[in-house]
Amino acid sequence: MTVLEQHSAYAPTPPPSWRPRTDPAPLLPEAEPYSVLGGEGGVRESGVEPEAELLLRLYEAVVHGRRYNEQATALTKQGRLAVYPSSTGQEACQVAAGLALGERDWLFPSYRDTLAAVARGVDPVEVLSLLRGDWHHGYDSRATRVAPLCTPLATQLPHAVGLAHAARLRGDEVAALALVGDGGTSEGDFHEALNFAAVWQAPVVFLVQNNGFAISVPLAKQTAAPSLAHKGVGYGVPGRLVDGNDAVAVHEVLTEALDRARSGGGPTLVEAVTYRLEAHTNADDATRYRAADEVEAWRAHDPVALLERGLRERGLLDDEAVSATREAAERRAEDLRARMNQDPELDPEELFPHVYAQGTQQLQEQAVQLRDELAAAEFGDGSGAGEDRR
Repeated sequence: MTVLEQHSAYAPTPPPSWRPRTDPAPLLPEAEPYSVLGGEGGVRESGVEPEAELLLRLYEAVVHGRRYNEQATALTKQGRLAVYPSSTGQEACQVAAGLALGERDWLFPSYRDTLAAVARGVDPVEVLSLLRGDWHHGYDSRATRVAPLCTPLATQLPHAVGLAHAARLRGDEVAALALVGDGGTSEGDFHEALNFAAVWQAPVVFLVQNNGFAISVPLAKQTAAPSLAHKGVGYGVPGRLVDGNDAVAVHEVLTEALDRARSGGGPTLVEAVTYRLEAHTNADDATRYRAADEVEAWRAHDPVALLERGLRERGLLDDEAVSATREAAERRAEDLRARMNQDPELDPEELFPHVYAQGTQQLQEQAVQLRDELAAAEFGDGSGAGEDRR
């Protein structure tokens, strides 16, 4: 008799409170990514016909998003941005996320989710302030209901759960949408967030943008799970698997999940299967870890072309409308370029007030030291002329 068999023979019948409380079958995601527009890879067609107004809004957003990515990448080469993690190829996920949110909902983006913040209504220049390196955080999170772009992997997820749980306790009909990449699902914060969200039945939706790589590490070397959406089952969170290049499908799935969250149905884990066409950032060389033919294969399922084709098939788009949308995107890119080419007026002493609600002794000492150095530089004699300002 094995140790396990011995344990089973002597163990009492588990009490009802110990037994699993949920049938796992309803939690399982789709076998293939859900799609509305259709495409390659065995995706299936939805029986739901989306509204024309939504299709046109999504198309405008993905076209503008593609141009935004191109312009922001160019700004890094001109020295106007310190770094830019392009979301070219992932525009459908991002704009669908921004547009699916209700007015009182919150968005918790990662560092790559600039387009989601812009689609949510944040000023395009303010979104880039962090990546420019001239401010802690460039927009008012309370006013926009968009948390700061989060550079540490997955740390925004527990924050989203906390806010959503607090809203539920207060009786507010608010949902939180937290975005993360496939690499972030390997972080402990991801698992802790899912567990707490499920136990508390917090109104939060997790959107995993599975773009195939955590910088240079492919998904196959991160997990052996059937899909990332399956990871929700172990925590009692239902999973959805969606074609991340199909903006309409992503919007539909997120809208349903957010509605469910607000109505008390608890969290949902959504995996959007997409692809990062550009490098991880402008500092990365993606040719070192992936082949060109793989990238070209994904270009055939480009989110902008996929949506444009869908609108043309429905008689909602023609050559004139396509040109007008692209021209409008170009005008926005020109405005972004002009505003980013203006040197910001910075006060170095603003580094300190927004770190803690009440500054620590160490921060106060550093602030004094900085003032002394600035005063000395102003006099140009290096004599410590600012010492009397202590």
